[in-house]
Amino acid sequence: MFGYITINKDELKIKDYNTYRGYYCGLCRALEKRHGQLSRLTLTYDMTFLILLLTGLYEAQTQASQKRCLLHPGNKHLTLQNEFTEYAADMNVLLACYNLQDDWTDERKLSSLAMSAALKKSCREISERYPMQAAAVKQYITRLTECEKARVTELDTAAGYTGEMLGSIFACHDDEWADSLHRFGFYLGKLIYLYDAFEDLEKDQKNETYNPLLSHRNEPDFNENIHNILTMMAAECAREFERLPILMHADILRNILYSGIWTRYEIINTKRREQDKNHDN
Repeated sequence: MFGYITINKDELKIKDYNTYRGYYCGLCRALEKRHGQLSRLTLTYDMTFLILLLTGLYEAQTQASQKRCLLHPGNKHLTLQNEFTEYAADMNVLLACYNLQDDWTDERKLSSLAMSAALKKSCREISERYPMQAAAVKQYITRLTECEKARVTELDTAAGYTGEMLGSIFACHDDEWADSLHRFGFYLGKLIYLYDAFEDLEKDQKNETYNPLLSHRNEPDFNENIHNILTMMAAECAREFERLPILMHADILRNILYSGIWTRYEIINTKRREQDKNHDN
């Protein structure tokens, strides 16, 4: 799960793209500093989005620098960091631990088990630092496990659990914006869960892994219905975003919310159409 909330690069101004990459690189460096080199492998665009959102809302003072890294040793590149970079790095690892455990449970991936063990100490420290967020993730894991055991087919149930968890992560401060940020994260979490379930349909069917969409796949207009549900979730996210007094990085955030989140969807659909075409032939 996760990795769906990204930009549409073709529709983004060069200066905005450089800013986006700056926060992405800043998150990568924060992961290494706070949780070790291996944690950089868990880096996601979703948490970069969270940094941009919180930075724009709270207008956080951001430090800019030019750095080299192992992946790009030839040239220095912009790195942007602030208080929300550290928060997002911690949340990135916390969520990664869940994903790794889920991969081990579902597919018995030894690499996921090894990585989960490597991040165990960091997860414990993060849980002590952010007990509310850690409790939300723990409750989410418990509820989703129950859904999987019961083979729940109602789409809103498991997706709603994901939304509640992500809402708790987005509402990082107990202030006047907490409720709106929670609602934003709630709808985004539902969108991410359904997005992931839609992409994994073939894999989950082959592996007999739980996926609430599988029981609906043969229904008339399945693809259209899923598109409508995803559109509804995206619209709710956009509505909550527009209620927030965000000016800083607003163009980047709108690029993601109104365009970027559909980039992966189009890739999934194109791939699926090609597979169906090859199967028919």
